[in-house]
Amino acid sequence: MASFWSGYVLPLVIIVAEIVLIVGPVMLGVAYLTYAERKVMGAIQMRQGPNLVGPFGLLQPIADGIKLLGKEMIFPAGANPAIFIGAPVMTFLLALVAWAVIPFDAGIVLADINVGVLYLYAISSLGVYGIVMAGWASNSKYAFLGGLRSAAQMVSYEVSIGFVMITVLLCVGSLNLSKIVLAQQTVWFCIPLFPMFIIFFVSALAETNRAPFDLPEGESEIVAGFFVEYSAMAYALFMLAEYGNMILMSAITTILFLGGWLPPFNVVPFIWVPGIIWFAIKIAFILFVFLWVRATVPRYRYDQLMRLGWKVFLPFSLVWVVLTAGVLVGFGWLPKNIG
Repeated sequence: MASFWSGYVLPLVIIVAEIVLIVGPVMLGVAYLTYAERKVMGAIQMRQGPNLVGPFGLLQPIADGIKLLGKEMIFPAGANPAIFIGAPVMTFLLALVAWAVIPFDAGIVLADINVGVLYLYAISSLGVYGIVMAGWASNSKYAFLGGLRSAAQMVSYEVSIGFVMITVLLCVGSLNLSKIVLAQQTVWFCIPLFPMFIIFFVSALAETNRAPFDLPEGESEIVAGFFVEYSAMAYALFMLAEYGNMILMSAITTILFLGGWLPPFNVVPFIWVPGIIWFAIKIAFILFVFLWVRATVPRYRYDQLMRLGWKVFLPFSLVWVVLTAGVLVGFGWLPKNIG
């Protein structure tokens, strides 16, 4: 009995506890990212934002969640019930499972696998299926066209994201996310790879359907894209997935270009701060830029969005990959520890 407990039950309990310790803060961050967005946009637009529910409006996300839980969920008459419900659930779960390979600090990661970058890229690619499923299952031509448009947008910018990741991997020689962070102890990759850093961030805006690429959620349009037929908690799951993906893309940006948990300077006042705090500060900075862009940049037309992805980002990132490989080989800087 003791061997069964120590061999099977205890490891399972530890894994579940680790998952809860990751998912809990992420979900809390998602809830208060909505509050932060409304406050930041309010400040930029010279208004107050949420300020009535609780002190400084801090209970507004809780009130919004209770309201959505209490709403009636409406099913379109011709919708496919299983896929109609499965699409937001799948989209939401994919936004959570990617956190399994994110290193929060040295040794603090749920699964420190050697193909962490491929895992993240695979999970982000699967997000397209939830959107297409939602558009098709709604049995609405507007939702279906919105789903196709959203899928085309996400696929277009995933190509550029892939080339950016290849550039970083060439400099590191490993697909392991912890090794990518440790490779930036001398200099963060946002400095030597600055153009790719910008391309990755802009592509992250398009990948998460954020302004100025929020075509799937055009507030000025008659319908709201693939989730136009959704209401109550099904709609909330799409929003939770969107904000969860924002935090996830900020974390990936931090790992690839901003040194992950590493302090900005290796001096005494900075190294006293725990690495997980530096990681959270960098994520918060990237998220602030997400919100700043939404409040200041007007929405692109769809043809402008596709032109930027295919005619600007794709050829530029491809040329930069070749240039980076040439420089690394020419100067003998190509990493030897491929793994």
